[in-house]
This record gives sequence, structure tokens and C-alpha cells, in this order.
Amino acid sequence: MSDQLALLPEYLTAHLELTLFALAAGILLSIPLGVAVHCTPRMERPVLGVASLIQTIPSLALLAVMVAALAALGMQSIGFLPAFIGLTLYSLLPILRNTVTGLSQVAPSLIEAARGVGMTRRQRLWLVELPLALPVIVAGIRTATVWTVGMATLSTPVGAASLGNYIFSGLQTRNLTAVLVGCVAAALLALLLDGLVGGLAVAVEHRKRRLGAVILGVIAALYVLTGATAARGWLDRGEQPVRVGAKPYTEQYVLSEILAGQIRRTNGLPVEVISSLGSIVAFDALATDQIDAYVDYSGTVWATIMHRESTPDSRDSVLVEMARYLEDERGVLFVGALGYENTYALAMRRTESQRLGVSRIRDLVPIAANLSLGADFEFFDRREWRDLVDVYGLGFREHRNMDPSLMYAAVANGDVDVITAYSTDGRIEAFDLALLEDDEGAFPPYDAVILASARLGRERPEAVDTLRALVGQINADQMRRLNGRVDQGGETAAAVAAAFLDNLDPAETP
Repeated sequence: MSDQLALLPEYLTAHLELTLFALAAGILLSIPLGVAVHCTPRMERPVLGVASLIQTIPSLALLAVMVAALAALGMQSIGFLPAFIGLTLYSLLPILRNTVTGLSQVAPSLIEAARGVGMTRRQRLWLVELPLALPVIVAGIRTATVWTVGMATLSTPVGAASLGNYIFSGLQTRNLTAVLVGCVAAALLALLLDGLVGGLAVAVEHRKRRLGAVILGVIAALYVLTGATAARGWLDRGEQPVRVGAKPYTEQYVLSEILAGQIRRTNGLPVEVISSLGSIVAFDALATDQIDAYVDYSGTVWATIMHRESTPDSRDSVLVEMARYLEDERGVLFVGALGYENTYALAMRRTESQRLGVSRIRDLVPIAANLSLGADFEFFDRREWRDLVDVYGLGFREHRNMDPSLMYAAVANGDVDVITAYSTDGRIEAFDLALLEDDEGAFPPYDAVILASARLGRERPEAVDTLRALVGQINADQMRRLNGRVDQGGETAAAVAAAFLDNLDPAETP
């Protein structure tokens, strides 16, 4: 618990920044737009229609769209900016709709009375309509506040720190303490901000000036705190950290800490780990110098980045061609292979595979129509799935997407019959699962490889040399044990990585 609480100030501050800035932007956009719609009724349907359409987009998808759009514009596509834009867009509908609704519900007799005493249209709006609509508008702001706090936890996969870091990493590493801390902190923050907005509305409605001043002071203090923190980060022109990325599962957390620790120990450089990035998000961030290094897998690069339709028989041929493509076509440095392969593999409960006589993927063909297949979020959209179907002709009864951290328990408990496991995952042994032989070679090789940005090679070549010292230093059994120490042993990825580096042969490091 102490390890998790030590991270709370950083994650809470980052979460608060995202929430408060997005809410402020949402209010500044929505209320004037709502007033404009009220004054020009023909705008209501298209404006509210667009806002409603944005709201129907799943929050993670909206953030992914922001990443892609910003990347296409050559802007910073991971971190604060895509999360801020996504959260702002998501906050629009409740504030906008309630502004329009509140203004439309003002009694016509009151407006007529204001007109009768000589008020101009602007005076009627500011002195009569908006004050009377305020309770309804504030209700929309309160709804947007709670939504924004909750959605901000989903900013982690696009590289924005938040309380979601607790939740994503905790789910992947089966650390329920981290999940609990993240959820409780997010809930308390939502209640606090909702209470402040609601209390301010009560103070205004009942003219409780002292209460209103206190609440405004608290809100102002929160904005000053987050604004100062953000400004310090933006204006700090000291040595920029080396940014190491990680995808959203245990092995990547461990490897990112190994890379980060290696650079800190050998080069003495500041390092920042950006965890739980989506697969394509991580590569695009590396190619555009938004992160400096991370570990990917040759099969993922081959199929997803290079879009190759066929795979050479030799793993070395894949690495050679991949390295040439990355450096020539994408400006990414291929540092080297760590020494093991973490391939996709189909896995079943060992007892079930023995009962059904299944040891190879080919053995599933006659019985797949009676089985359910669980896979991570990406798998059914990847070329590997299409190749698996083409090569073996598999047709499962049901396909179920789920978080990678839940797949192993799902197959062990019988919720699904087969899963797409990662071959070096420590939970394969822990749950007594059997990996099925890919006897037709449908899956490409998946050597774990260190990739680095062109900027790192240009500005800090010594860091690239340091990472190169890790090439060939990890085998599959080691990686499986490192993963198991996190998933089953409850150790942190940072602690496991530190122990690995402590035991690394000094002769192998520069």
C-alpha cells in the first residue's frame, strides 16, 4: 500500500489537471454556444446533434481518434493534448443541452415583463434568463464533472498520466491494491468536485455570499495549484528525460523498467516511463520522437507496421528485413533482440486438452465449432487472426474480446475454452495451461526487440549503446519467471527489473 500511496500525489495532480482544464474549456464552449442556440432556434438541431454524436462515441475510441488526428497534423499525439481535447468534447453535451433547456424554460411572462420595463435583449439575457436558468445549467455542469473525472481515468493508453495508471497497471499485474487506490481516489475526487459545483449553485441561488466566497476560493485554489504544476512542467527547460514506453501488460511493464533502469544506472540520465500505451500508439509515438525507446515484437512490427503478407522461414531473416525497413522507411533505430520470443499461442486448460486429445492447433479444427475463443482487444483485428483462420480453417462458436489480464483466469475457470496466450506469460504455468503447437506456422516469429527513436540516437547515442548491452540477455524462461514474480508473486515491475539488473553480468554492460 505504501508504494501505491507514494504515487498518489503525481497521479492525482495529473488527473486534476486534465479534469479541471477540460471542464473549464467545456464550460467556455458550451454555455456561449447554448446561448447562441437559444437566440437562433434553427441552430438547435444541428448543434445538439453533433454534440450527441460525439457523446455516442465510446470514450476510448474518442481518445484514439484524437491521437490519430493530432498525428496526422504533425502535432503532439500522446500525453496531455489528446486527452484534454477528448475530455473537453465529452463534457460538451450535458452543459450545452442543459443551457438550452434552462433558457427555454424561463416563463414567457417574465421575459415579457422585462421587455415591458425597457430592458434590451442583452439585459434580458444577463439579468433575467441566465440567472433563472442557472440551476439547470449547473446541473449539466455537475453531470459533466462526474463524467469527466471518470473518463480521465481512460487517458492512460494515450500517454496521459492519471489515476487510470493505477487501474490499468493494477488490472494487468493483478494488483488489487493499486486498482482500489485508483478507484477510490477517482470516486472521492468526483464527489469533491460535484459537491463544490453544487454548493456554489446553492450559494448563488440563496444569496449566501460567505459560502459562495469560500467555495470559489477552494475552486480557485485548485486551478492555481494545477495551473502552477502544469506551467512548471511546460516551462522547465532543464534536462529532458529519456521517455521509455510500455504496452498495457505485465511483460511490457517489466521490460520498460529494465530499459529505464539500465539508462539511469549507466548514463545517469533522468528517465520517464510512460505505461499502458496502445500498440500502434506506442510505435507512432516512437517514430515521431514522442517517446525514445520501448520493446516491441518482430511479428507485431512485421504484420501490423510493415503489413507483410508472408513470413520468411528464418527468424533472423525477419529481424534483418525489419531492421532495414524501420531505419530506412520510418526513421526508427533497431537496437537489437533481447534473446527470447514471446509469440501468440493458443492455450487451453491442460486437463481439457488431455481429455479432448488436443496438443496442436490442427487438432482443434473438428471441434472448434463447439468451443469459445477469448482474445485480447486487438487480436481479431490483426493479420495473425486472419492467417490463423486461413491456414487452419478454424471456426469457433464464439469470439470474446477481453482485457489480457483476465484471459488466463477466464480459461482456467471455464468461462472460455481457448485463449490467445502470450508464450512467456507467467500465468500459463500458474494456471496449468497447455500451449498448442502451431504445427503449420500460422503465427510469425515474435522476437522481443528494443527500438529507439532517431532523436535518442542523434542526441544521446550513449543511451542507445547502453540499451544495446541488453541484447541477448534475456531468455524465455527468465522472462516467464520475471512475469510470474509480478503476476503471482505480487512484486512491483520496478522491483523485479531492479533485481534483474543487479544480477546482470557486469561484463556485459558498457
